[in-house]
Amino acid sequence: MTEDEKSLAIRAAWLHYIGGLTQAKVAKRLGLPSVKTHRLIARAVADGNVKVSIEGDIVECVALEAALYERYDLKLCEVAPDVGEEGLPLRTLALAGAAYLRRQFETAEHTIIGLGHGRTLAEATRALPRMDATGLHFVSLLGGLTRNFAANPHDVMHRISEKTGARAYVMPVPFFANTPQDREVLLNQRGVDEVFRMAQSATLKVVGIGTVDADAQLVTSRMIEPSEIEQIARAGAQGEMLGDFFDADGHVVETTLSARTLAVGYDPAREEDIVAIAGGPEKVAAIRSVLRSGRVAGLITDELTARALLD
Repeated sequence: MTEDEKSLAIRAAWLHYIGGLTQAKVAKRLGLPSVKTHRLIARAVADGNVKVSIEGDIVECVALEAALYERYDLKLCEVAPDVGEEGLPLRTLALAGAAYLRRQFETAEHTIIGLGHGRTLAEATRALPRMDATGLHFVSLLGGLTRNFAANPHDVMHRISEKTGARAYVMPVPFFANTPQDREVLLNQRGVDEVFRMAQSATLKVVGIGTVDADAQLVTSRMIEPSEIEQIARAGAQGEMLGDFFDADGHVVETTLSARTLAVGYDPAREEDIVAIAGGPEKVAAIRSVLRSGRVAGLITDELTARALLD
């Protein structure tokens, strides 16, 4: 059993024996087939992890997950153990994100999966093993080009297609158009319109969460200008997801970019789950603001970030 499988077995056992969930509910929460969930719990028992309590380094993370479920009304939460990375825990988030994505491919619950971009998601796709997911379709949730039509350095679509053999559809437009009129022209292009509608239909959307400061990825990747992020910060925004900006209470902050954003916006009428992979001390405020918006169904984060989100 690999370390990922061992951690998953302990998590499943904790939810079943301590959390009081039936094995069917554990399977649903972890996004696993019932048979595999039963085997994982049985393995945790056989390995001696289940006694009066459940032993293992991850047990504290499972308790944090339970608290985050309640605090932010989540459907899914996974907290990866702290391994001592300084600053952004990129390796931790990448491995946790890759493990989550791999399980989604295996369960085949979703036929179309939408993906954002950014450094964390790029590392998660890089950490994926090569596997066959030819029945799936991946689609970009937002424009993948910079303002001057240069490629996004943190694009994930080509890599995930290479790793899985699945079809991946990019949105060949800038994240932000120069004007609202330019946005409409771009969206009315036949190929763009088809990809946009496919992205809207994705039942699982895996995204990152951005900060609102001079070091934000939107700025460093040249999606927007430093003066624009300064203006957005002055308007009270603390976090960004899929081109929408949120204040500390989770309310959307209207900006000069709002009418120019080329991304699949949030629609509560759609049957979809938005799962964010994000963490690190500099992103706590941003993650909290997005969680408070109620738009996120799931969060994959690291232990230190989880504790900060509960303070």
